[in-house]
Amino acid sequence: MIWLHALLVICGFGVAMMLRPWRMHLRDGPPWPWLLWCLALPPLWSADRLTEVSLVQPWSGVYLLTLMAGWPLTVLAVLPVTAMAAVLGHLSLEEALQRAVWLGLMPATLTLALGAAVRSLLPQHLMVYILGRGFMSTFLAGVVSGAAALLLTGGSAALSDTDLMLGRGLSAWGEAMLTGMLTAVLVAFRPDWLCTYSDRLYLPR
Repeated sequence: MIWLHALLVICGFGVAMMLRPWRMHLRDGPPWPWLLWCLALPPLWSADRLTEVSLVQPWSGVYLLTLMAGWPLTVLAVLPVTAMAAVLGHLSLEEALQRAVWLGLMPATLTLALGAAVRSLLPQHLMVYILGRGFMSTFLAGVVSGAAALLLTGGSAALSDTDLMLGRGLSAWGEAMLTGMLTAVLVAFRPDWLCTYSDRLYLPR
């Protein structure tokens, strides 16, 4: 399984590199808000090790980062975030790669796909962006990522698969609530911090 995780990380990183997302930030450098958010991710990814409390699924945090920075830059950020989380939490290579995929690459990719579906299938309205992309996409991406991780990597000896998915669903709900609230705040006060948002598209004419 370690080779599958490594292959997924390499493929995701390669695609992100080919898109060259840094071109739009050459003049001013990357925006500091999402760099600051990137620094908050390693403690989230290694929270179970730092607190010595078993978690059914650590929070990902990449849902908001994808809305702020876009998919390619988020995927590029997965590598340094994984490295810092591995150092903080004393993770093995296999554990670090597993978190890179199921807390980083997969949630970011699902956020991109669900965001594209919201944009194409639902009316282009402010509340659709906040609730659809900020809340529902985060929740669905979290649940699907948790279910896929359970299917491919196995469950926990201490919990049944049903209990584990219930816990992951509740974790995804909590992160969706936080992401939705922060998205609403950013849309109201700092819409330029969201690269996936545009007044032209989402404000009623």
